[in-house]
Amino acid sequence: MTCTDPAQLAHPGRRAGTATGITVYGCTREEAALFRALAPRYGVLVTLTDAAPSEANAELARGDQCVSVGHKTSVSNATLRALGEAGVRHVCARSIGLDHIDVAFARGVGISVEGITYSPDSVADYTVMLMLMAVRHARSVICRADAGDYRLPATRGRELRDLTVGVVGTGRIGTAVLDRLHGFGCRVLTHDLRPNARAAHVSLDELLEQSDIVTLHTPLTARTHHLLDRRRIERLRPGAVVVNTGRGALLDTGALLQALEDGRLGGAALDVLEGEEGVFGADLGDEPLGNETLARLRALPNVLVSPHTAYYTDHAVADMVENTLLSCLEFERNHRV
Repeated sequence: MTCTDPAQLAHPGRRAGTATGITVYGCTREEAALFRALAPRYGVLVTLTDAAPSEANAELARGDQCVSVGHKTSVSNATLRALGEAGVRHVCARSIGLDHIDVAFARGVGISVEGITYSPDSVADYTVMLMLMAVRHARSVICRADAGDYRLPATRGRELRDLTVGVVGTGRIGTAVLDRLHGFGCRVLTHDLRPNARAAHVSLDELLEQSDIVTLHTPLTARTHHLLDRRRIERLRPGAVVVNTGRGALLDTGALLQALEDGRLGGAALDVLEGEEGVFGADLGDEPLGNETLARLRALPNVLVSPHTAYYTDHAVADMVENTLLSCLEFERNHRV
């Protein structure tokens, strides 16, 4: 499916520079419907394609200063160079994180890069749901019920009010998680470069040693890559649960797997995963999985894996589309020739 509208490609105003044009790469059907509905309100002409940006299709953006890219595919430096040669000066990522784009390289070829915000409630709701599912052993309970086994599970669940939850990263999403946790009456610890006044701030090692659940909401950068490495995972208290709705590489997945398979941890709930590219977002039901790490995680009854879907709500996707349009309009206002 390609969403490109040939009539817009031929629009004379677009190429003459009398209207703002945006090329949207990696466009889903849902996003395409929203772009088509919202773009005319802002006086924007959009070219929509489901293809990821590449050297081969960079020419699609010629005549546009701005392009939009999704979060599911890395944008190579060669693609950035090709976009720059096509006249692109601004890349707006439909994501908060920018770990899939070499921002410094983009700057070097004359392209600015910006992420956009969207409803933090989408990820916050999903995060708390994963916590509850993990401490109530929901995966094994549901699988057994689906197989016709309706007996009580062998292990009793736990209530959040009896637990300590450690929130790593207290930006917009982490703060939204804090707001929800307060309603459950649990003890909450936080760790961030900038302490959040809504909960007790401690060092990362203290948080890991004291928390029954650790949830990750910090951006992925060179500093935070494998933030939970083998040493830190070993500091987690026995039976702890790790929740990750941030980025897969915040965790050393190999070390996490070892701790889970050894029985030292109580479980994990992962909406993101190292090496998820080409797997998450695809229907592999009739194909070999081809991902040993994911296969090992799926074999563990106390591990929940979902395909990077925490953000995916009506509200959040609408926010992404609208804020993409606003970002590109703001760039053009500030960089008119």
